[in-house]
Amino acid sequence: MLLRGWFQSMVVSSSSISATIRWRGSFCSVYTSALRSASVPYRILYAPHPKLAFSSCSIDHSPSESSKQGTLKPGLYLVATPIGNLEDITLRALRVLKSADVILSEDTRHSGKLLQHYSINFQLSYHKFNEAQREQQVLKRLKDGEIVALISDAGTPGISDPGTELAKLCVSKGIPVIPIPGPSALVAALSASGLSTNEFTFVGFLPKHAGSRKERLLISANEAATQIFFIPPHKLSQFLEEINCLFGASRQCVMAREMTKVHEEFWRGTVKEAQEAFLTNQPKGEITFIIEGKTTCVDEIPSESELENDLREMISKGNSLSEAVKLVAAGSVRRKTIYSIALRKFGNQFESEDN
Repeated sequence: MLLRGWFQSMVVSSSSISATIRWRGSFCSVYTSALRSASVPYRILYAPHPKLAFSSCSIDHSPSESSKQGTLKPGLYLVATPIGNLEDITLRALRVLKSADVILSEDTRHSGKLLQHYSINFQLSYHKFNEAQREQQVLKRLKDGEIVALISDAGTPGISDPGTELAKLCVSKGIPVIPIPGPSALVAALSASGLSTNEFTFVGFLPKHAGSRKERLLISANEAATQIFFIPPHKLSQFLEEINCLFGASRQCVMAREMTKVHEEFWRGTVKEAQEAFLTNQPKGEITFIIEGKTTCVDEIPSESELENDLREMISKGNSLSEAVKLVAAGSVRRKTIYSIALRKFGNQFESEDN
């Protein structure tokens, strides 16, 4: 038939016909149904010739990205990527990644899986250990008018991930920084937690230094807002012990792990129940830990003997007198009262302790 002969000649023709197909998507789509029933196999559209590969043909009826969205302006694009399921990526994110002159990735081995899945080839490692080394190199490319996309291993760049310093540098140099929103572990976990979402504080990863950790946890323990942490699995036991002391055993908490993946899990219960459940059972994968804020009701004031026992426990764990007072004072009792008890009962154990 005429259609068959025309189509066969089109397949073996030059690149100019490939351009015709790409530019005139509506013309191609008119013949889609006819080609399905023609004696020429429809699969011929996919790749009988490199110039006529399906990826370069507007056979899907949709207008090209450039005509639909306009040309991307030069700048730094912070592109959110899936936290587990590769399908959780936006169309806009894919368009930016495919249009970028270079893609900065936190870990090229990890990000490579996503980019390979969507046939995106550009990569350049960029993480907190080589930020200073890469910054000037990246800055030069941005000043030259290139489109630079930054992705993290999962979620949004700069949120408990590398990228903050580069974004700050670009802002200081007047270079556009464009967010491409998408998946976020903290928002996903909070939305499904069942705890209050009216007000929350995202703490992220706690400091490694013991003193800084306690200081941050003391602040969180006394906030009315829901608190959100990122906890490595090997530090969960220590973290639960810390919040049991500072937040109290009865606080409701939620642990989310492997979100959007096959083995997604949400554990819910009190801090005490969490300690019992994970005493010997260390979960796999990073944990998004959410705990309810401090209630506004006035707690029953503990007796002096109860405060003394709490202080003794804190001191037995290696805390100094002042540190023990801070830890016990995370509750509703005034610190001055506790310190008075501490000096009277345990002052002789310490030669000198600053107030």
